[in-house]
Amino acid sequence: MTNADNQQKKSQSAPATPPPPVAEVITVKPEFVRIWTNFSGRLRAVDMAEIKPLVGGELQQVLFDDGQLVEKNDLLFVIDPRPYKAALVRAEAQLTSAKSRAKLAEDELERSERLVKNKLVSESVFDAAKNEYQVAAASINEAESAVAQARLDLNYCYIRAPFSGRVSRAEVTVGNVIETRTGAPVLTTLVANNRLYAEFDVDEQTYIEFIRTSQREQKMPVEMTLAADDSVVYHGEIDSFDNQLNVSSGTIRARAIFDNTDGALTPGMYANVRLGAATEQETLLIPSRAINTNQDKKFVYVVNDDNKATYREVSLGGHHNDQRLIKDGLEAGDTVIVNGLSHIRPDSVVTPKPFDSAESAAQTEQ
Repeated sequence: MTNADNQQKKSQSAPATPPPPVAEVITVKPEFVRIWTNFSGRLRAVDMAEIKPLVGGELQQVLFDDGQLVEKNDLLFVIDPRPYKAALVRAEAQLTSAKSRAKLAEDELERSERLVKNKLVSESVFDAAKNEYQVAAASINEAESAVAQARLDLNYCYIRAPFSGRVSRAEVTVGNVIETRTGAPVLTTLVANNRLYAEFDVDEQTYIEFIRTSQREQKMPVEMTLAADDSVVYHGEIDSFDNQLNVSSGTIRARAIFDNTDGALTPGMYANVRLGAATEQETLLIPSRAINTNQDKKFVYVVNDDNKATYREVSLGGHHNDQRLIKDGLEAGDTVIVNGLSHIRPDSVVTPKPFDSAESAAQTEQ
């Protein structure tokens, strides 16, 4: 057997070298986008009131159903007004009497003044008449105050909604006698439902960015979805920040306000809040699927000129759709592996293939 035959036999028996694995890649390039930051929060009522009686008596009427929507000044409860109507009539009668006495004292003062001028009576008589008039005038003020208080007490018998919103259940039912001397009971609670706050904690950098952009009359957009249902997106605006930073967490409490457009929002719900940058900015973005985790580090594979997958540690920023902002670790023009990562090892040779997002989405749906 010749040497040529031996070499041919060896080449036929040796296993074929597998081709390099295919890796779908993208070329990183700068994009102008608005970066959003996500926070978790909870809804709070803009207005909330515990409805308490200001006068005592028998509760005669409850004029709402549990959980009902009411408008401002709607009548909620009626406390027996009869004792307070009687008190008002008595106070008005006392006012009339006081005015009559004051008129009599005024006439007496005028007569005394004429007699003093004619030196028919002494100065002491005039002084006594003047004092009687002043006392009578003061009694008018006192009687008018009593009438105003009686009218106020009568008005307190009719308990109305201080603002529009949703009432809770009636804590006291018809026929019960309400006492206010030792502490008035809560009759029901009322929360405004047309607008609600979402309270959440933001980091120091986000807070500084908001303050500086707001001074330039640029607003950071705010969006919210419910933690239990993200099908509806609510659009709002930042209402306020707390007055100091929490030194233990490095965050500050923020409050955004949203219109309850579909009536589904209620205080206490968990919410996901997205705070957008005031303006679009140039940044590098890569799909989230391209990012790998090694303990507490994030990295990607970058294909070099020799088609080798090289390990590259990256620093991540916020989210934009299904992409992540790259703060550090990549440069424009880098080729990053997106799909096929399970077959990739550091410094292994790959066959780059342009990433088709539409094709990948179709395969995911299948």
